[in-house]
Amino acid sequence: MLAKGQTVIQHMEQLAPKSAAEPDDRIGLQLGSLNKEISQVLIALDVTEEVVDEAVAAGVDLIIAHHAIIYRPLKGLQTDTPMGRIYEKLIKHDIAVYISHTNLDITEGGMNDWMAEALGIQNPVSIHEVHTETLYKLVTFVPKSHHQEVLDAVLNAGAGHLGEYSHCSFNTEGFGTFMPLADSSPFIGAPGKLERVDEVRVETIVPDGIRKKVVQALLKHHPYEEVAYDLYPLELKGRTLGLGRTGKLRQEMTLEDFAEVVKQQLDVPHVRVVGKPGRVIRKAAVIGGSGGKFMHAAMFKGADVLVTGDVDYHTALDALAAGLCLIDPGHNAEKIMKEKVALWLSEKLKQQGAATKVTASRINTEPFRFM
Repeated sequence: MLAKGQTVIQHMEQLAPKSAAEPDDRIGLQLGSLNKEISQVLIALDVTEEVVDEAVAAGVDLIIAHHAIIYRPLKGLQTDTPMGRIYEKLIKHDIAVYISHTNLDITEGGMNDWMAEALGIQNPVSIHEVHTETLYKLVTFVPKSHHQEVLDAVLNAGAGHLGEYSHCSFNTEGFGTFMPLADSSPFIGAPGKLERVDEVRVETIVPDGIRKKVVQALLKHHPYEEVAYDLYPLELKGRTLGLGRTGKLRQEMTLEDFAEVVKQQLDVPHVRVVGKPGRVIRKAAVIGGSGGKFMHAAMFKGADVLVTGDVDYHTALDALAAGLCLIDPGHNAEKIMKEKVALWLSEKLKQQGAATKVTASRINTEPFRFM
């Protein structure tokens, strides 16, 4: 059984909810259709022509990338331009492109957590908080005969998480009444006859990012033809998510030694460094992509060094004057996401029993060469 495109993306949005993205970020489906079966998914950092050729050769139906293929508004679509040629090739081979960017950076267990883990940062916390998750209360009414099945379905879909606790719910027995009308096909009772049924009121908490998935699980497992349920926002807030991560290193080391760790763990041939090589590093911060503007936030959190890409000259001077070390491994260091997302998504599809294959792109999209 192959997974549908929408199903693949529902799994992806469980990892990186769209609601966690920064405003105006270019995320979501950017090209093609998800209304099809997906035999193979390719995970990429960037969608270059070489990556598209790789996808075509492998028979890929869907590319999930970190960086947007359509970043600036299109005024036209000319197929004799470099980007137009890429769009044309994707459309001709029916390859959809879906983008997961700052929502993947911000989410727990996403880009910045992967980078922090790779660099040995312990108990990481966000550098810059940007999003507090909205929680919803789901209330539904289930006949006692199907109570456990429906409860298990919504909890296994991700409902019921509260802090460090999972599978939280409240269940109250009572009775429900209804009269099936002439054109109905009731699970219990007969048209025109008032029914009184022993039911259980089920209440649980649902994070905003998985509302659709939880409701689908409810409707799939609930026996009634018409399912009564409520979803309403709560004053209680969920997780606070943010950009970047900071924390103490497993063991302190010099800036020079930590720069070697960064090179090895993020698989980059070189780094740019600001600070004295012998400076002792006890607490480090990391932010994928271009994070120089969060220099002061990292310092406020007590970091000795900030690891981030695309550091400009004046930011480097400011950091040097302020006593904050910098290590710039380049923007392409975010390629750590390819294997991580591929592994995560493969496992989710396997649990579902889908034969859809997920692979990480082998194309190096680093545009810079150092001579």
